[in-house]
Amino acid sequence: MKKPSNGEGPFEQGFHGPNLGYVIELYERYLEDPSSIDPEMKDYFERNGSPLASEGTPQMASSANQPMNAGQLEKTLAAIRLADNIRTYGHLAADIYPLGNNKSESALFELSKYGLTENDLKEIPAGVITKDATYPLRNGLEAIEFLRSAYMGPIAFEFQHIFDENEKDWLRRKIGANSHKLSMQKAEKLKVLRRLTEVEEFEKFLHKTFVGQKRFSIEGLDTMVPLLDEIVSESVSDGAKTINIGMAHRGRLNVLAHVLGKPYEMIFAEFQHAPNKELVPSEGSIGINYGWTGDVKYHLGLDKQIKDENTTIARLTLANNPSHLEFVGSLVEGYTRASQDNRTKAGYPEVDPKAALAIIIHGDAAFPGQGIVAETLNLGQLTGYNTGGSIHIIANNTIGFTTESHDSRSTRYASDLAKGYEMPILHVNADEPEAVVAAARIACEYRAKFQKDILIDLIGYRRFGHNEMDEPMTTNPLMYNIIRKRPTVKALYADKLLNEKIISKEEAEGIHHEVLEKMKVAYEKVPKEKKEAELTNPPETVEKGLPKIKTAVSVDKLKQINEELLKWPEDFKVFDKLGKILQRRLEALEGDGKIDWGLAETLAFATILSDGTPVRLTGQDSERGTFAQRNVVLHDHTTGKAYSPLHKLSTAKASFAVHNSPLSEAAVVGFEYGYNVFAPETLVLWEAQYGDFANAAQVMFDQFIAAGRAKWGQKSGLVMLLPHGYEGQGPEHSSARLERFLTLAAENNWTVANLSSSAQYFHILRRQAAILGKEEVRPLVIMSPKSLLRNPNVASNGLELSEGEFKSVIEQPGLGQNHEKVKRIILGTGKITIDLSENLKNYHDQDWFHILRVEEIYPFPMNQIKEILTRYPNVEEIVWIQEEPKNMGAWNFVEPRLKEIAGSDIDVSYIGRRRRSSPAEGDPTVHKKEQARIIDETLTRKQEGGN
Repeated sequence: MKKPSNGEGPFEQGFHGPNLGYVIELYERYLEDPSSIDPEMKDYFERNGSPLASEGTPQMASSANQPMNAGQLEKTLAAIRLADNIRTYGHLAADIYPLGNNKSESALFELSKYGLTENDLKEIPAGVITKDATYPLRNGLEAIEFLRSAYMGPIAFEFQHIFDENEKDWLRRKIGANSHKLSMQKAEKLKVLRRLTEVEEFEKFLHKTFVGQKRFSIEGLDTMVPLLDEIVSESVSDGAKTINIGMAHRGRLNVLAHVLGKPYEMIFAEFQHAPNKELVPSEGSIGINYGWTGDVKYHLGLDKQIKDENTTIARLTLANNPSHLEFVGSLVEGYTRASQDNRTKAGYPEVDPKAALAIIIHGDAAFPGQGIVAETLNLGQLTGYNTGGSIHIIANNTIGFTTESHDSRSTRYASDLAKGYEMPILHVNADEPEAVVAAARIACEYRAKFQKDILIDLIGYRRFGHNEMDEPMTTNPLMYNIIRKRPTVKALYADKLLNEKIISKEEAEGIHHEVLEKMKVAYEKVPKEKKEAELTNPPETVEKGLPKIKTAVSVDKLKQINEELLKWPEDFKVFDKLGKILQRRLEALEGDGKIDWGLAETLAFATILSDGTPVRLTGQDSERGTFAQRNVVLHDHTTGKAYSPLHKLSTAKASFAVHNSPLSEAAVVGFEYGYNVFAPETLVLWEAQYGDFANAAQVMFDQFIAAGRAKWGQKSGLVMLLPHGYEGQGPEHSSARLERFLTLAAENNWTVANLSSSAQYFHILRRQAAILGKEEVRPLVIMSPKSLLRNPNVASNGLELSEGEFKSVIEQPGLGQNHEKVKRIILGTGKITIDLSENLKNYHDQDWFHILRVEEIYPFPMNQIKEILTRYPNVEEIVWIQEEPKNMGAWNFVEPRLKEIAGSDIDVSYIGRRRRSSPAEGDPTVHKKEQARIIDETLTRKQEGGN
């Protein structure tokens, strides 16, 4: 609390609420011992007397300077405590549960618990209790009743966990102004009734027409649709050009139909298994992408253009989402940040939070139950991920599948996780439509003012089972006995409007008839014959692979860029050791100079920016690089000030964003994938701190990145950098689980590479940038190096950047010259091929083998390897060598392909570690011994494969 001044500061208007209670306590101490309190407060009391003496407030003592008696003080303090408890804990007795099956803790607010009577409260001025009311209150009793109605009605508020007093004051004023009790006009009320009728009748129509089919109905949370309507409307009015919604399957079809306007006939056609792509509206206002394998109807998303007459004013998107419930939230945040960033100029993108809004709809069991929620919420106020606040909604059925709340969470509310992120929480009774609309307006206003997340806990129920074929009475009989007796919200609201004389019975029936007739007409448009199922394949542009792309950059241009990147302001003091390392790069493009991995990457980024393609790079240590190899953001070692040469590049025509991410994989990968989907012209890279950390994002790889295009037609060019390589560091920090990405590889869905030179890295990044926005675009998975980052055998010369290109297969220089003598073709990928190269000097008998480095494992370079093999007529065996255990790495993927290449006359064998459950040895000595064995078996005529 701010200290009062002597009539001239912020307290010249007097005290009220919790502040007043604190000041009264100080005043009691002052009366007992004036020297026991702060001198400023002592001075204030000497000048002004009782804190209850303020202009326009009746006195409880005979004069301003005459102390109240102890009884009066005690009653006043008790009343203030009661008022403060109503503000803080009123939600415990609020009318927020439609089924009425939660115990109300109204006893907490009984006057007797505070030693008060109604007459006591009448003796206390209203201003002592609250000054937030917008209409006159005559005394403390009326003030308490006002607070009860404000904080204990169909909307309950939790915001005491917020530290910012400005936010809390704003929320108190909003509540005090009765913002949650709308004065809705007749047209607005009728609009809500019509919407509720559409919502309910749509579900009933599906239930009757398509008996036994899954739909995961919205019934019990019908008001979620008017809630979304209001948020969308308010946000577009406030200037949002893009609104992105993420939700799971519960109620999804209804949201598609009514919030996004997906035509009924399209949804009915999907239930009918009839041709439906021809049913897209002729005006083309709805963009629907289909993959070639597709997805079930309650996972599909939609894109809609919101129009004002013939002008598009906003884009509304419902993200495609598999059954992994909450994981889509991070994607939607990525969509939204991409919509807010202006990437057309050099430097960091300019962010406009008003340009886009994310609405994330959560399940009441999933919100506390799935860790991805906390990961995503944690992004909310971070520089690289902030979207100016999202509006979160818990679609609270008070049940998860068949599990009731007491078994699914350890917290009182499903929303309690949000308190840790200082989000205001509005608990709303889903059977009170006008309160729901009011909550939407408060949420939009709060987000616009404070640019922070806010949560609406929409508390309803689930009218049927988890899906409509479940019988919930077998597992939740008490709850469903109540539900089956309860009228629908549409019926309740219609009765309310009838009682208010807003609508007649005939008008209500007319609305019902119009809505039902519209659905019947739509159903008649659907072909009645089911479509014969067909095997679908990727489009030709995807199947034919990537086009040949020129990625070389002239030496002169590379030199100019390199010189610019090694200049920083004269008063900027780079740490000496780092400065010397960086300055060595000046010679890298001269004569016999060598370009290491970090420089090749920086030159790739710089040339991509110079071509006009934006770049976004994130990861837990991406500014410096986990292995101190990148250093694209420098720090003055005396002031700590940051400087980024890539942001000052004179030739850059687009933005460069680099951000250190939080210690999170799933949410950050989802965010970056979502960002790339909405910013397809941008080279977006996510870097794992160590490749095995990508394990924690497996859902994102499995459900979205690998399969998103096949399921939903959702294109992405995301780059994933996963440090991989066996250096004796133990089971973790060795393997990026290459085998998992290869298991998911099919239909040219992504590129998987494990590179052995910095030039290869330079060219594959430039190739990836060149395919962005094209039909051939696909994600890129790179097993990036650790120890090889500074290995001179990986470094390339300038000519390899200025005249070279990416090669799927590289032949070991100096080997295979005598074609007739070659008996063994050795293939491997990544670091192990460098180990082979470094050990060749120890083996003088080299004519009998040749080594091929497979740089691009998927798509597998069958033709290139076949072509090389034609030069060697006497080959007897093809050997695959790898560091990883036999059941990991690339072996299981490449074995059938190598056998196809070899035919019946050439043996195919494996050299590497035996099958293991753990990816690597824990002892570095054992590791070195195994590594030496693998090299020796490979380069000697003795052949002993793995078990």
